Amino acid sequence: MPPAEILALLMVGAVIAALMVGYPVALTLAGVSLIFAGFGHALGAMNFAILGALPQRIFGVMTNDVLLAIPLFIFMGVMLEQSRIAEDLLERMGRLFGTLRGGLGYSVVLVGALLAASTGIVGATAVTMGLIMLPTMMRHGYDPRLAAGTVAASATLAQIIPPSTVLVVLGDALNNAYQSAQLAQGRFAPNVISVSDLFAGAILPGLLLVVLYLAYLVTMAVLRPNTCPAVAAPETPPATGLLEALLAPAALILAVLGSILYGIATPTEAASVGAVGAMLLAARKSSLARLLMPVAEKTTQITSMIFLILIGATLFSLVFRALGGDDMVQRALTNLPGGSGGAVLAVMLALFLLGFVMDAFEIVFVVVPIVAPALLKLPGIDPVWLGIMMAMNLQTSYMHPPLGPTLFYLRGVAPPEITTRHIYMGIIPFVLIQLFALVVLWFVPGLATALPHALYGG
Repeated sequence: MPPAEILALLMVGAVIAALMVGYPVALTLAGVSLIFAGFGHALGAMNFAILGALPQRIFGVMTNDVLLAIPLFIFMGVMLEQSRIAEDLLERMGRLFGTLRGGLGYSVVLVGALLAASTGIVGATAVTMGLIMLPTMMRHGYDPRLAAGTVAASATLAQIIPPSTVLVVLGDALNNAYQSAQLAQGRFAPNVISVSDLFAGAILPGLLLVVLYLAYLVTMAVLRPNTCPAVAAPETPPATGLLEALLAPAALILAVLGSILYGIATPTEAASVGAVGAMLLAARKSSLARLLMPVAEKTTQITSMIFLILIGATLFSLVFRALGGDDMVQRALTNLPGGSGGAVLAVMLALFLLGFVMDAFEIVFVVVPIVAPALLKLPGIDPVWLGIMMAMNLQTSYMHPPLGPTLFYLRGVAPPEITTRHIYMGIIPFVLIQLFALVVLWFVPGLATALPHALYGG
């Protein structure tokens, strides 16, 4: 193996080791990349001057129209969280379904899906549902593991159900990889994969997860009824109250997703409509002037974190490619037994394992630009199907111990009677459900490709 490729492998190992020690992701990516760029230049494996391309790449990231949707979607989700619209929906839905055995669990899953389709932010959904539903479920005798697992899994639906911010960055990364793969094959008028394609492709798999979560809760209610008892009937709300609470997320879903899927607006344009819509809905609940400052601050924090990771990942990718790492990955995936299927399976396994030490954004920024071009050069791989497979796989990274972000969100808001062990044990069945959904998507790729092809052709 050439010295340059050895350095590329060592760089990957150094990044993983630094992350496991606890160093910040963005600074780890940038720092390790600079160190190995210096080693590569000293050993003659690469020219340090290649880093002169970094400012132009960063400028390209910051002026990318697609990525502009990220702060707008984040603003929309934080505004809904701060204005207590999500809280109102949770309380009313919980009282409606609570009279059924397992009803509070059903409410959490259904509201999680609604919030996912109107906010797209896992953290906001996890904190909101954890604060409201976990104490309620514990008060009515739910098993703490089932309660914690249901809330955690339902919150992560915001990662796969549009308008997920992860789908936005994944769509941009896959489009770059898809065009790179086509150019390498001599196709100089390449096709594109848009965020709208991934949004459409994620709808049916996202609904599949909702159905599977509900089926698991029904099974628990039948086989182990003591884990999810019913709530007394007096807490049932009037139907008009529930309809009023449903109106806000339904309006946002229609405005944002509908305009994207039917080609009325791009994801970025729809995100701006959603941000304005969230402000109008929030103004009905409380003073918009009081909300704007905290919402803007939190949006800035989350957006800055995402883009700082992206800049670090851009430097990592630049050095990795300069050391010949992309060619090494291409050879490795091409030579795997099983052809295209074996290569995809290997990448899926790697993404699942990386989820234990990295979150979804980090994996999209660092790993996808490396492996996706190699995969998309192989025959028989639909880029939309590959993107949704990756997205569903990455969804599990939000619940992996020890670094799953959703676990930390819940630990911070959970009542004292729910321990860290309860949370970690509770998510295991839901991770298995997600893996089962991945298997279904593997054998039924039409779940991901049918709707995009029907809407946009191709």
